[in-house]
Amino acid sequence: MAAPYRQDMPPPGGFEAVKYKRNLPFRGPGALAILGGVAAISAFGFYRYGQGALEKRELQREKAWSRIHLVPLLMAEGDRDAYRRQQAALAREKEIMKDIKGWEAGKSIYNNPKYASPQFVVL
Repeated sequence: MAAPYRQDMPPPGGFEAVKYKRNLPFRGPGALAILGGVAAISAFGFYRYGQGALEKRELQREKAWSRIHLVPLLMAEGDRDAYRRQQAALAREKEIMKDIKGWEAGKSIYNNPKYASPQFVVL
């Protein structure tokens, strides 16, 4: 005869529990941590930008005042140079026109006693 019928049964103590939950690893900081980090970095950047703007403004002010204080010196230097050139031109005119009778070196051709600075510079 055939072997006695035997039904398959679970092992003693039962089967393991079925693992149906997702096992996801930690995926980084949360939204609030990221938002806080971005806000902190932005605040630091705006602070540094403000400090740079203050420094730039101070440098511009210093540059403007240095130019203001240099203007008289530069004008005096230009006046000395113009006077030197005018005297050299007068000496050249005297040398060139020494043989002409009645020639006055440096006299205005417009018969005007007022002094007018030359409008051009002879190099």
